[in-house]
Amino acid sequence: MSRNRPKIDWHPASWQAYPAAQQPSYPDHVSLERAIGDLSQLPPIVTSWEIENLKEQIGKAQRGECFVLQGGDCAESFAECTSENIVAKLKILLQMSLVLLYGLKMPVVRVGRMAGQYAKPRSADTETRDGTSLPSFRGDIVNRSPFTEEDRVPDPQLILRGYERAALTLNFVRSLIDGGFADLHHPENWDLDWVGHSALADRYHEIVNSISDSIDFLESIQGRAVHLAQRSDIYAAHEGLHLSYEQAQTRFLDHRQRWYNLTTHFPWIGMRTAELDGAHVEYFRGIANPMGIKIGSGMSAEWLQKLIGVLNPNNEAGRLSLIHRFGATAIEKNLPPLIKAVNETGSPVLWICDPMHGNTESTADGVKTRRFENIATELELAHEVHENMGSHLGGVHLELTGENVTECTGGARGLTDADLARAYKSTVDPRLNYEQAMEVAMRIAGLVKNNGNGKG
Repeated sequence: MSRNRPKIDWHPASWQAYPAAQQPSYPDHVSLERAIGDLSQLPPIVTSWEIENLKEQIGKAQRGECFVLQGGDCAESFAECTSENIVAKLKILLQMSLVLLYGLKMPVVRVGRMAGQYAKPRSADTETRDGTSLPSFRGDIVNRSPFTEEDRVPDPQLILRGYERAALTLNFVRSLIDGGFADLHHPENWDLDWVGHSALADRYHEIVNSISDSIDFLESIQGRAVHLAQRSDIYAAHEGLHLSYEQAQTRFLDHRQRWYNLTTHFPWIGMRTAELDGAHVEYFRGIANPMGIKIGSGMSAEWLQKLIGVLNPNNEAGRLSLIHRFGATAIEKNLPPLIKAVNETGSPVLWICDPMHGNTESTADGVKTRRFENIATELELAHEVHENMGSHLGGVHLELTGENVTECTGGARGLTDADLARAYKSTVDPRLNYEQAMEVAMRIAGLVKNNGNGKG
């Protein structure tokens, strides 16, 4: 199917004429259309002003003027939409950004995997247990996780529940920020329990004290408060997987003369749905949001160049972020050809490293995990490859939580396979706990050495 069509042919539902991967099969189409119609009438979750502000910040990151920190849950759940969980996510993002700001000496753009990360791709449409096959669990926005026939039937009403949870989450985040929660004058308010026992606690407190002293000094010289130290914007991001949900909140704004996906600031396309003639690429090509594309070992140079041509035909700054996820053993071989291919297009992109997905493995007991040393190694190799290729690594994409989970092994406290059973809470992918996430931030910022090879 040709992609050389004028943009005027696009509308929010034009994706329905294309093969749509990873979409749930709803038995009740009337209820589905009613839910989409209801959602299309509800207020947007984000605004075009916020979206354009993020696009401007990503444009700066493309030029090496700031760094993008993207992190959060692999998949949000409705049950975990609580004030405690949201505060914990916000705290870890703020803590990590403080460390990056201190070490990298540049602004940090915070993008949370939150307020909409309710749908997950699946390798198979069905799941079989004890001879019984049922539809796979595709996230809380589609169906329910208990392995019963009733729970696994895709329910259109969950689309509305997903919107409500996303709106509640982002509303609470905005309220916290507007209320001074992110004020750099009081970073001690962001402390999680880890600062009391971690080997990195002393280093973190040194950073906090140094920044506080610097702000106090600057304000004493200027005689007024530093405004930028009082507020830290948090942007929302999720995989734009469930196209009916994305379509329902996609609107044409007369004052901008463009279409915007108003469910989130930053949607991304996963590797499983990045086919050139697929429904997701068709949908994404028409919205004005900044967007990400996950790229891995299966992505060819020609494929990536064509994706860039479809999604950013005008070479707009700040529009495209390429989130590479190869794994520690494959990145040195697979990333350079893609960097070369992108350079040939002349399109500005933001390179972001996702060191999580390419390093997923299973223990001898069949438990899915990730080794901290592999995560750290991929980050280090990503930096080296980009430096050698004359490109710029401007961000990191992590699956993490503010909770004290034991899902990834290694890190400062040396978690082992035997520790996983203590606090393994994820129903999908393993996440860094708050202490491991902070160690990643310190390594990126050059504040902690990589024990594996002695490099920072």
